[in-house]
Amino acid sequence: MSGIGNGSGRGAAAAEERGARAARLRALAVLRVRSWGTAVALLPAAVAVVLIAGGPTGHLTGSGWDAARWAVTVVAVLVLLVAGAVALVIARARPAVTPTVELAEPAAPDLYRMVQDLADRLGVPAPSAIALTPDCDSWLEDRTHPAHGNGRTAGLRRSTDAPVLVIGSPFLWWMRVGELRAVLAPVVAGTGPSAQPDIAAARRFVQGLDAAVAAHRRPGLDPVRRLGARGVGAVARVLLRSCRGHAAEMERGVAVAASERAQAVDYGVRIVAQEQVGLAYAGWDRLLTRVALPAWRMGRWPSRLDAGVVSALTELSRRDRLAEGFTSRLGERPACDLLEEPGAVDEAASLLAARLFHGGPAEPGPDWAPVHWQQYPEEVVDRKWRTDAARLHGVLDRLGVLPAGASGTDRTVRDDAADGPTLARVLAHLSTTGATGAGATGAESGVGAAGAASARDADGPAEPPADALAAALTAEVAREEARRPEPAPVSLPGAPGHAHAVSGSDALPLFPLQPPRTGRDLLADHVTAMVCCAAVDTAGARPGLDWLDGPALFLGEERQTELTSCVLTLVEDGDPDPLRVWLARTGVRPEKPVRLV
Repeated sequence: MSGIGNGSGRGAAAAEERGARAARLRALAVLRVRSWGTAVALLPAAVAVVLIAGGPTGHLTGSGWDAARWAVTVVAVLVLLVAGAVALVIARARPAVTPTVELAEPAAPDLYRMVQDLADRLGVPAPSAIALTPDCDSWLEDRTHPAHGNGRTAGLRRSTDAPVLVIGSPFLWWMRVGELRAVLAPVVAGTGPSAQPDIAAARRFVQGLDAAVAAHRRPGLDPVRRLGARGVGAVARVLLRSCRGHAAEMERGVAVAASERAQAVDYGVRIVAQEQVGLAYAGWDRLLTRVALPAWRMGRWPSRLDAGVVSALTELSRRDRLAEGFTSRLGERPACDLLEEPGAVDEAASLLAARLFHGGPAEPGPDWAPVHWQQYPEEVVDRKWRTDAARLHGVLDRLGVLPAGASGTDRTVRDDAADGPTLARVLAHLSTTGATGAGATGAESGVGAAGAASARDADGPAEPPADALAAALTAEVAREEARRPEPAPVSLPGAPGHAHAVSGSDALPLFPLQPPRTGRDLLADHVTAMVCCAAVDTAGARPGLDWLDGPALFLGEERQTELTSCVLTLVEDGDPDPLRVWLARTGVRPEKPVRLV
């Protein structure tokens, strides 16, 4: 066994050496591109020097050589000016920095100690600082570019040339301490190759080129400077294309070297930890799209997203047989115990997640307030349902759809406030198969006929009521989105010494979480909201939160999962019978008015 272990260790060391050597060779290739660019810029000046020196020596005389000297000198001066401008822009350009929540060492001494011990065991420099990102990933980020200044946290005993360790905040809450250590081992091992001078210089050069390419998009540039930035960007783009392949291979070599160096650290635990990485990513994605997004769209942001990951994944473990063993891990020490104030860090990461994925403001306010999980059903779910139901009835009003109980000739009933918004009005308008169910009423049949008549075109067959209503809803939602104020680009400087300062670029990238929905999808959501409002107001149901699916309707302790299929049957097929059966079974009164926002 010892021989096998020694052989494995020698093989890992050889693989690490090959990866490091490949990375350094590629770094030199990147630096050669920089040297070639410098040489091209200096070539006209060198020719001009030769021509100028040829005159006094009597070798290059005559009017033709005099003209050549002047022409080449002018070209050389112009090229040097352009090259100087390009070099200045590249040197001063601000490479993109991931927006993060900075963790000062006093805010997470145990986490810093664990990372320091890990670096010592791996024989690499410790990261200069630790930051959190609201995503399921971890990496090293070089923030030593001169344009960024010294953004290090005061009081650290580490080299400021080392990169920052960025850790996905969901990992801290879901993973145990040993699992986090195993996941971070190959990441921390990357500080070794990062300290190599050629690799560090190549990375700074590529970062500068990348920033120079996008320099013309900076806000506040006048037209002349923007035009100059575009010209510099064109030159930088040529250089970037020349070295992009070498840079990619360099990073691949760095990753191989770091991975091989970390083989000896917690190898067995890392296999289990990698399973947790995939599970955390799935739970985080569901939590953002199903739970956080509805709150963000209403001007509220859940302040404990990372804690919600634990609840979501615990629920997934309860439902999924493949995840049954994961719940036994929860008795071990969670990695968030390495923080002094986990709640404050979670809140800062949750606010940053809302900025990154939705474009919310940087600070809480009257229209951007935090919400705790205990208040989520009342303050988000119920309010969302009633807002959607109000929008649905507003669109029905504009389409001229009569309230329940009104005849086709009595249009004044539509304005009678005592009638109020009812589910019966929606049911009757969308029903195209006739009121044949046991729960149908004569009034509902009359409204259905009126609704069908309003959708009929004089020159052709009647348009399905669902299509007209879906199109109107889509247009209304688009108008509301257009009226939303654009998120202002706000600078997020890192505050040295602050435990939870946020750092990042001036304009945060916004990633839409929800793919575009069809009109029928939008209609189904609004009809579901109307049914839920009726169930809450007339049948004693309550709004609730499902950690994996988001807003949910509960009757007693039972979640009403079959409601979705009943609504889809009504919207897609115009068949109200399954929904009417569900309403009769649960005691929901569709003819009763509901409360809207």
